[in-house]
Amino acid sequence: MTITQLKYALAIAEHKNFTKAAEKCFVTQPTLSTQIHKLEEELDIIIFDRSKKPLELTEVGLKIINQAKNIVNESDRIQDIVDQQKGFIGGEFRLGVIPTIMPTLLPMFLKTFIKKYPKVKLKIEELTTQDILTRLKDGHLDAALAATPLESETIKERVLYYEPFVAYIPPNHRLAEKHKIEVADLEIDDMLLLEDGHCFREGVINLCKSFKNQIDDQFQLESGSIETLIRLSNEGLGMTLLPYLHTLDLKNSLDKNLKYFVQPSPAREVSIIYHKSELKMQIINALHDVISGIVRGAIAFEDVKIISPLANKKTG
Repeated sequence: MTITQLKYALAIAEHKNFTKAAEKCFVTQPTLSTQIHKLEEELDIIIFDRSKKPLELTEVGLKIINQAKNIVNESDRIQDIVDQQKGFIGGEFRLGVIPTIMPTLLPMFLKTFIKKYPKVKLKIEELTTQDILTRLKDGHLDAALAATPLESETIKERVLYYEPFVAYIPPNHRLAEKHKIEVADLEIDDMLLLEDGHCFREGVINLCKSFKNQIDDQFQLESGSIETLIRLSNEGLGMTLLPYLHTLDLKNSLDKNLKYFVQPSPAREVSIIYHKSELKMQIINALHDVISGIVRGAIAFEDVKIISPLANKKTG
């Protein structure tokens, strides 16, 4: 039994197809098939039920794949230990980022990080929180940037910063004349929200629920992007809430529509999250230090009240 054979088996279990697994592993399909056949012969069991389309794991095969994940992770840890001993910070690093963080946070830290750690090859992908958790569990991501807490037993969280909510209120809105607003001022009926699946949406809903006992879950307008919510608001279709960092690049003609909350300002917690196996911690530490140092300098709020998306048990 070899680590390579186990990696091939994991690829087949993921893709449920020998050809796709071979492409993923950069080997020919006959090579991959031969190694899996040798593994099954050595163990004297069948891992994959090839009669099914797509193929399925056998009962014992499922147990073997689960153990194979642990073994492959631990084998990766050996190189990780060597890198840390040598003080090496480099190599490929797969980072997931949720959609409401990606457009504002990446431009703030990416250039600085690349310049400081030129040997790290970041592979960044925009994903929902649920996809991030799945990929971290399966070993397809090294870490991610997401709104927390997530309360996952397999995931560790390190807080990067707390990002306040800011109201975007167009002229002629009932709150337009207020200098600062309070959570109690919010009405879900005229709130423009991100579509279902975004954790920022859940944070806004929970914020409103903290002062309203009955809320209808059918909303008039929803969108997949914060920029669209701003445009809809400008058309007089309602107000919306923005993460603070999204407000920094608003044109002067639009920033007059921003209303800040009376402190403590409602905010979301943003963290770097990673698997409990703690692989590539030297790169995770480097990301944490660079991001937190830059963003905390950009967010001047000292008094915030954290609003978590957990109350609805949805993340995105």
